[in-house]
Amino acid sequence: MAADPTPSTVRSCGVMARLTLSALERASTDTTIWREPAVHHALLISGLSVLVSGLAQLQHDLG
Repeated sequence: MAADPTPSTVRSCGVMARLTLSALERASTDTTIWREPAVHHALLISGLSVLVSGLAQLQHDLG
């Protein structure tokens, strides 16, 4: 069973989500950025971090 998310974990999840969306918004104006593998890796890692943190918060709220 996962540990309960702390307020700082939930807050950092929100920050990560906002940063990811901001980066995607900026990247959408520059199509050449998608040629960089590091962009794909960063997006995958940040997206997974947001997903895991969100699932932990949901589990906490439902439990």
